[in-house]
Amino acid sequence: MKKKIVLSSLLSVSALFCVTAQASVITQVKANYVTSDYAKTKYPLVLAHGMAGFSRIGTDTFGVDYWYQIVPDLARNGGNVWTTRVSPFNSTEVRGEQLLQQVNEILAITGQPKVNLIGHSHGGPTIRYVGGVIPEKIASMTAIASPQKGSPIADLILKAEGTPLQGPLIAVVNLLSSAIVWAQGLDQNEFPSDSLAGAKSLNTAGATDFSKRFPLGVSASSCGEGAYQEKGIYMYSFLGNRKLTNIFDLDSAMLLTGALINGDSDGLVPKCSGKFGKTIRDDYAWNHFDEVNQVLGLRGLFSQDPVQVYREHANRLKLQGL
Repeated sequence: MKKKIVLSSLLSVSALFCVTAQASVITQVKANYVTSDYAKTKYPLVLAHGMAGFSRIGTDTFGVDYWYQIVPDLARNGGNVWTTRVSPFNSTEVRGEQLLQQVNEILAITGQPKVNLIGHSHGGPTIRYVGGVIPEKIASMTAIASPQKGSPIADLILKAEGTPLQGPLIAVVNLLSSAIVWAQGLDQNEFPSDSLAGAKSLNTAGATDFSKRFPLGVSASSCGEGAYQEKGIYMYSFLGNRKLTNIFDLDSAMLLTGALINGDSDGLVPKCSGKFGKTIRDDYAWNHFDEVNQVLGLRGLFSQDPVQVYREHANRLKLQGL
């Protein structure tokens, strides 16, 4: 077996659940035991990771899940949950096409006519691409801390374009992207890396252009909510507004990136940029990694539990008949 990168020496929560079906790069997760039907939505829950993201890295015994403890909890509460994998660094369109194929595969396997899409960070625009291409197959889209109107951090990074820093910067990020793909045992040709295209998708100009072509859920105002429902798709969003939440957490670097953003942000995404559809909350005491319960569940002492928030959102979709 190929040796894979191990990101952590801590035991993962994989002992609590088992992979019961796997097709291509999609993974359905079912719990070893189900405690309730609280998160049992009508349509499958399909989760899309953000930039530099993954489904799982490491071995079955030692490893890290992107949606740390969130996915098994949804499964334990009756959810039909699927995780997906797309290129860690690439354009929204490339990532969107990859996710589109996986969504169609999930629909074929489950026999369901629709899915509920949930995307974190760059996963937000990625699910919007799918919703724009096959709206009739999407019941809902939920964007978590997604730069719908771009990120100042991407604007800043792109200032290196055309300078001596461009080549080394692209090479390093593409290497990181390739390492993430390799660590998941995926084919580099199927999941190509293009860090420059990724940055251009998430800067202000790129996000504005994307919204002109895929306008679902995004408001034309600078900080307003988008449409709650369009083309039969219900749309939601939520995000945090903290930069530093735990001094012992590895994501404390958000304090530095957040200092480069004017106004409230989670360290990477400004509050107004993260609004999409109906905003559930934009003031959770989380930074950009806490929103997916990373790193390994460390967060502020009195902050909201991300695992519970996702569970409650699944119940919200259930009660909506989705």
